[in-house]
Amino acid sequence: MLDIAEELHRWVEQGRAFAVATVVAVGGSAPRQPGAALAVDSEGTAIGSVSGGCVEGAVYDLCVQALEDGRTVVERFGYSDEDAFAVGLTCGGIIDILVTPVRGGVFPAAVAAAATGKAAALARIVDGPEELRGRALLVRPDGSYEGRLGGHPELDRTAAGEARAMLDAGRTGTVGIGEDGSRCGQPLTLLVESSVPAPRMIVFGAIDFAAALVRVGKFLGYHVTVCDARPVFATPARFPEADEIVVEWPHRYLESTQVDGRTVLCVLTHDAKFDVPLLHTALRMPVAYIGAMGSRRTHEDRNKRLREVGVTELELARLRSPIGLDLGARTPEETALSIGAEIVANRRGGSGVSLTGAHTPIHHDGPREPAGRIGSVA
Repeated sequence: MLDIAEELHRWVEQGRAFAVATVVAVGGSAPRQPGAALAVDSEGTAIGSVSGGCVEGAVYDLCVQALEDGRTVVERFGYSDEDAFAVGLTCGGIIDILVTPVRGGVFPAAVAAAATGKAAALARIVDGPEELRGRALLVRPDGSYEGRLGGHPELDRTAAGEARAMLDAGRTGTVGIGEDGSRCGQPLTLLVESSVPAPRMIVFGAIDFAAALVRVGKFLGYHVTVCDARPVFATPARFPEADEIVVEWPHRYLESTQVDGRTVLCVLTHDAKFDVPLLHTALRMPVAYIGAMGSRRTHEDRNKRLREVGVTELELARLRSPIGLDLGARTPEETALSIGAEIVANRRGGSGVSLTGAHTPIHHDGPREPAGRIGSVA
């Protein structure tokens, strides 16, 4: 649900009544992951998507029904169902949808937090006794929470602890706990949606290729910083879509700024006096991706210089160089697409090969991290 938080926040502020359908479980080649949502207001306006178009009409009707009768329901759509083809789910996957009428509770606070880029997790009961389905807690990074799931008094504390752990990791997904708050009670399934600030992309080198990469990074949901030691090149006029432009020696900036396990670093400086101290620092940081531009000859020379300053083979193995996937790219835009594709493949566990003729899954269960406000599925 938090993937459409900005629109829902406007609806809350306008006092609209609405219902939300959220993907809570998937199987096979389902087009959307848990947390994806579609919402319908009392006037019939719809936002979001739960299936990329496959079952939107049927889910829309479920939201209208929820607004009328006030009931929370869970519906399954799958290719093996008798009516699956009728509603258009022909991808071969299965999706479970939680449909909830929204009438106050913690939902307004949850969408407000997500819409303003604040860290928070929304935990909802999606499987268990009918009277508990749809009940929710809003959990914050410090472990405080609001709302009540009901039942045993330990349930809220246990659920908040599980949700906080997933929020710390920036993950969205399901977790099972007992109705009494233990692992032994009647089982409940919680969907935990993590809303976290956008992950960072730091682009080093204020060149034409960087301008194209900034646009791709923004499209992928990153907060993009451009850093270059040369003030004549690192200007807002050259990078109008960047969130931040920093004039500083790259390695000094990297040493002083905050990064985490979702941060991607793209080194486009293509100059040893910048590259070597920068990569010497970067390869020892717990970031998600480090890529460096250059020819294969440049790559070999750079690796030699890095070894000379003490970079180990294990650290060098983290470096994606030459940067990007083999698309035959030539223009800045094509090169930026190549880099963006490699970042996505690294994040999602993709192979980078053509799907045509391949026997690999379309949707991978490999490493994932958030890209944007809503966290990823793990």
